[in-house]
Amino acid sequence: MNPGFRPGGAYRPISDYALIGNRHTCALVARDGSIDWCCLPHLDSPSVFGALLDARRGGRWRIAPAGEVSTTRAYLGPSAVLRTEFRGAGGVLHLTDFLPIREGGSLDRSSESSHCIVRRLHCVDGEVEVDVEWMPRPDYARSDVALRREGPVVVAWSPGYELALAGFPADAPLSLEGAAARARVRLRAGERLNLACAWGGADPDPVAWTSERHLEDTLRWWTEWGASCDVPDGAEEWRELLVRSGMVLKLLTNERSGAIAAAPTTSLPEEIGGVRNWDYRFCWVRDSSMIARALLALGHDRDARDFLDFLERAAAQHRDPSRIQVVYGLRGETRLTEYTLGHLDGYRDSLPVRIGNAAALQRQLDIYGELLDAARELARIGVPPTPERWAWLRGVADYVCRIWRGTDRGIWEVRGPERHFTYSKVMCWVALDRAIRLAHGLGLPGDTARWAAERDAVRAAVLREGFHPGVGAFTQSFGSPVMDASSLLIPVVGFLPPDDPRVGGTVDAVLRTLTRDGLVFRYPHEETPDGVGGGEGAFGICTFWLAHALALCGRMEEAREVFVGMASRANDVGLFPEEIDPATGEFLGNFPQAFTHVGLIDAARAVGLAVECAPPAARGRRWTGPRRATTRSGPGSPSLDE
Repeated sequence: MNPGFRPGGAYRPISDYALIGNRHTCALVARDGSIDWCCLPHLDSPSVFGALLDARRGGRWRIAPAGEVSTTRAYLGPSAVLRTEFRGAGGVLHLTDFLPIREGGSLDRSSESSHCIVRRLHCVDGEVEVDVEWMPRPDYARSDVALRREGPVVVAWSPGYELALAGFPADAPLSLEGAAARARVRLRAGERLNLACAWGGADPDPVAWTSERHLEDTLRWWTEWGASCDVPDGAEEWRELLVRSGMVLKLLTNERSGAIAAAPTTSLPEEIGGVRNWDYRFCWVRDSSMIARALLALGHDRDARDFLDFLERAAAQHRDPSRIQVVYGLRGETRLTEYTLGHLDGYRDSLPVRIGNAAALQRQLDIYGELLDAARELARIGVPPTPERWAWLRGVADYVCRIWRGTDRGIWEVRGPERHFTYSKVMCWVALDRAIRLAHGLGLPGDTARWAAERDAVRAAVLREGFHPGVGAFTQSFGSPVMDASSLLIPVVGFLPPDDPRVGGTVDAVLRTLTRDGLVFRYPHEETPDGVGGGEGAFGICTFWLAHALALCGRMEEAREVFVGMASRANDVGLFPEEIDPATGEFLGNFPQAFTHVGLIDAARAVGLAVECAPPAARGRRWTGPRRATTRSGPGSPSLDE
């Protein structure tokens, strides 16, 4: 195989990519040494390298040996520093890719390494000829680019954008052909070449010449971060995957705001050639308490606090709870206008390529449960709501009392008709339940009697309308026989205890109707009028939800089998996509996906704890899970932790 040669218009499998970043932005690096996706200066900025979405026009930065080589790669320890090894007949080349993080973890626009990508080449054996191709295409390849050489630096300029490449010797045979800089460099054993690309008029030359120091600082920062990672009880055997999942969440975190993006990419398709292509470079309210639990499980209380604080601040922009959005920009932006980029081909001709996300305008009733559950998680780690924040949160609870009987578009953001989605109702129950817990546990004012009455009314409606006797399970929406994987969360959020027969029936129905080759689909799209069309793969987080639910139900051998089966589908550097094709194992959807990695952390905790808590003689018995997983349904005064 020659990873240095990629025919025009060819695409790498999504699983071929690794993620590097510095909590300002990220880049995807292919096995063949090509950076095919990077947005600068921020993760949600327009792309500078976008070959991922258009192999011909999108732009890339490719570094690879000429000739036939084999490739292996790995992250250096718990870091986001990627080392790719190319082995060929002539020798061995190491390519080390990273975005610098200064000691202390902070970057600012004035620092020399801000918004800079560093690529270090080292010939460790023999002699290697290396091809370098630098083709920036700013603004999603919408802008014309002009290249010029200024001494040791190549500058790419287009209206409103400027990038620079440094590190080549002054006498290097570097050619500027149109909007591409190309070079072939011969390296002998022990020789190095350090290249740096900087955005926004910054000079990358000092970074290239001091790349060793930047590498040391970055590795030191990540090593300290990795050492701070806890592993949930019973999950030590999955430490590497858990820490790698934590790294993904860290890379998707905006350093300044605390927001966590759902993914670093847009429009990677849920079906090759299909239309289910979405922009995930935003922060979803529905992810809040799930991400918080995952961060807390890894011992990252500060990150959980910063993330939840961001979401509460973003949502609290709207004094009227009816205006709370489903999704926000990474700095709290509310306008996320969705539009298509008609000039791009899309990944493997999967169109449209979308920017922005119209889900921001949808009505989803589950988000109120996430917000109040998130507030409880903050209180659990010693950050109770301020009087002003509580006044707003209790207003959210009052609002839920008024609107829970209405329809919405559900957790999966369907673009078809609104319905009475079962999971949305369950999360309305969660909203009122957590409001009561906060009020009683912290002595806060609120109309707890009304909240308790409405909470019980929600519960009665879900038990009456959401459970389908003919299916023997909680289904997607009231009165419908169609299954939905979100029903697996009913015992996780404490709506019913895991040993309730209706919970077991729901787990069995998911296994029977939504599971294929060990992977779980979120719902049967052919039976669900979601308003989009086309097909999709099995969902990573839904598969981990199944493992989690099985563990809570005490079905530990099944839980472990599902968990290990899904965990084994990570790519060679431990990353997961949004979806997987069960028939081929192909990665689908935006990548890497925070939601999937959150599911892994939660499921590993549940599976590990279930095994640890149950003695060998009790492996066949049901296990009711930790206390926080079960709740009372009456109007009593439960504590924050119960």
